[in-house]
Amino acid sequence: MAGKDLCLFDVDGTLTLSRLPINPEMKVFLSELHKKVAIGLVGGSDLEKIREQMLDQNLEEAYDYVFAQNGLVAYKDGKLIGKESILEHMGEEKLQPFINFCLGYMSKLYLPAKRGNFVEFRSGLINICPVGRSCTQKEREEFAAYDKVHKIREQFIEAVQKKFPDLGLIYTIGGQISFDCFPTGWDKTFCLKHINRDAYSGIHFFGDKTFPGGNDYELFNHEAVIGHTVTSPEDTMEQLKEMYFS
Repeated sequence: MAGKDLCLFDVDGTLTLSRLPINPEMKVFLSELHKKVAIGLVGGSDLEKIREQMLDQNLEEAYDYVFAQNGLVAYKDGKLIGKESILEHMGEEKLQPFINFCLGYMSKLYLPAKRGNFVEFRSGLINICPVGRSCTQKEREEFAAYDKVHKIREQFIEAVQKKFPDLGLIYTIGGQISFDCFPTGWDKTFCLKHINRDAYSGIHFFGDKTFPGGNDYELFNHEAVIGHTVTSPEDTMEQLKEMYFS
C-alpha cells in the first residue's frame, strides 16, 4: 500500500540561493515538512558541496534520500546505495580530447573576470565553468548577468556539440556559472533508479531550471514525477505550505 508523498528537491535556486548556505527559516521548515512527507535532495554538485550548502555534515542521515551529482552518487537512510564513474564508462581516450577542447575554448573567451578551476572532474560528470569555480560571489554574479546577455554557456555547448557530435554526452546548464556534461541517461532522472515508486502515494520534484537545457528539465518532465517549477527558496516554501500546511 502506498504511503506518504516523496518530495525531491533541487538545491541551488530551490532550497538555497546559488552556492550559498541554506537560511535558518528554510532549514526549520524542511524539518517540519519531513514530519509529513519523505524528502530527497537531488543536486548536481558533489556531496561535500551539498553538505556545505545545507549546513549539515551528516546530511545523508538527515533525509530519506540524498542524490549527489544528479543521483550518480546515491544515499538512502544514510547508506551509500549507488555510485557511477564517468571515467570507467567512457575511458580516457574519449574524455581527454573533450577536456582539451574545452580548455582551449575557454582560453579564448574574454569575460568580466576569469579565475581558476575551470574543469571539475566529478565521479559521475564533468562540470565546465568559464569564469572558474574559484571566483568570488561578486564575480559569480557578474558572470551570471553577463551570461544572460551574451549566452556564453549556450554558445559553448553548441561549439562542443558541433566538435563532438557522437561522444554520447548530454549538456545541461545549472546554477549561475557552469554547465554539466554526462553520458546520455545520466541526468537527474537517474535518481529514480534508486526509488521504489510503489512505496509512495506520489513523487513530487521541485526545481528552478525546468526549461529545456536546464538541469532540472528531464526529472521535472518524467512521467513518474509531478513537477513543480520554483523561482526562489521563498517560492519553494510558499508552494509547499499551500500543498501540505493549508
